[in-house]
Amino acid sequence: MSVAATYPPGPRTPRTLQTVAALTRQRPHLERLRRRYGNLFSVEIHAIGTMVIVADPALVKQVFTASPTVLHAGTGSPLGTVLGRHSLLATDEEYHLEQRKLLLPPFHGKRMQAYEQLIADFAADEIDRWPEGTEFATIGSFMTITLRAILGAVFGAAGEDLDVLERVIPPYVESGSRMATLRGLQKDLGPRSPWGRFLAHRAAVDARLDILIERARGDAALAERSDVLALLVQATHTDGSPMTSAEIRDQLVTLLAAGHETTAGTLAWAVERLRRHPDLAARLTAEVDAGGRALRDATIRELQRSRPVISFAGRLTREEYELGGYRLPSGTRIGLAAGLTHYDPDLFPEPDRFLPERFLTAKPDTYSWIPFGGGIRRCIGAAFAHMEMDVVLRTLLERVELVGDASAPDERWAFRGVAHVPAEGGRVTIRRRPASAANGADPATAAALALAG
Repeated sequence: MSVAATYPPGPRTPRTLQTVAALTRQRPHLERLRRRYGNLFSVEIHAIGTMVIVADPALVKQVFTASPTVLHAGTGSPLGTVLGRHSLLATDEEYHLEQRKLLLPPFHGKRMQAYEQLIADFAADEIDRWPEGTEFATIGSFMTITLRAILGAVFGAAGEDLDVLERVIPPYVESGSRMATLRGLQKDLGPRSPWGRFLAHRAAVDARLDILIERARGDAALAERSDVLALLVQATHTDGSPMTSAEIRDQLVTLLAAGHETTAGTLAWAVERLRRHPDLAARLTAEVDAGGRALRDATIRELQRSRPVISFAGRLTREEYELGGYRLPSGTRIGLAAGLTHYDPDLFPEPDRFLPERFLTAKPDTYSWIPFGGGIRRCIGAAFAHMEMDVVLRTLLERVELVGDASAPDERWAFRGVAHVPAEGGRVTIRRRPASAANGADPATAAALALAG
């Protein structure tokens, strides 16, 4: 069988119209294209050019497991200029693998357990501030919780450092999210230009991180600390040299970018979904009261399936690359589309229904469920993010009751430059639970209620 030296088929509408559709109505736009062209097609996007969209799990696996010398993820990444040239998301091949090895240890095993109580305390403090009996948007609170979790567990910040970083990081994140997708504006035309303002925000963050790094290097108790910064200060390259301050800064802000707005967005989607599924919310509360977590774990996975905050995992061909019967030219962008794969009825029956039960007895397939990407580029903070969402949801259900409204229309998807979040911020009304409620349920009864479908 001959292999076509061309791109897969795709729409012939002007690039501008395709770009607008991708930015404003991405999922319905891509669904229309899948119905017409199947699980492999091409689109035209400004600042990218031709992009090949992949939604078939077999092809997703092929791309995720391809040689890192053939397919790059960091080269040309729009996040590279925002996160720094050392960022794990902006590097490839040997340098990427070396940096990844240095960052992996804090996100596995017993070290993860050290972060759970810290996150629970941050979540409880914020949730206890929620207004009772008045509808409000939750995403701001979740942004606060996830920021504090990263500042504490990753940056090791406390006291004045925590206060300063809580002031300087939000402007950096907000402007960075916008600028990452506006490559044409990445020119320093002075302090009042968009890129000039972004550079000022990044400089403020770097200045405080330099203080934290130098303080850590002089900490006599450094070996006893569990925060990621402490581990990076002690880490060495394969040649025995320590990580530079620039490397550490770029990796810290990368972990911030990967786990702040994305996790907050998923938690806001959790509230949005549970408000519209009060029976599920009641079962989750009963499970919390019983000390269980199976349904909550399945709910988190279903949230990430049905409301993926990151649309694509991207790759760039470094040479001609055969995919699905087509030989893609060198320099082709490939987008592995979670928003399509997750909604494939052949993979997930009744994909438009929110059904955590689908994950109660089986974990999702590696190449069908891809909220964290895959292969050697899979998000190193995936386990941390899942733990964080689990702890925050558990704390929320222990402390408040979400007032359900099964008839409320779904919140639209809103794109904030990096993540897709509920357009109205995950609005809800809450009632306080009695302080003894979470400890007063009969475990056997509560467990039965939680798992009853």
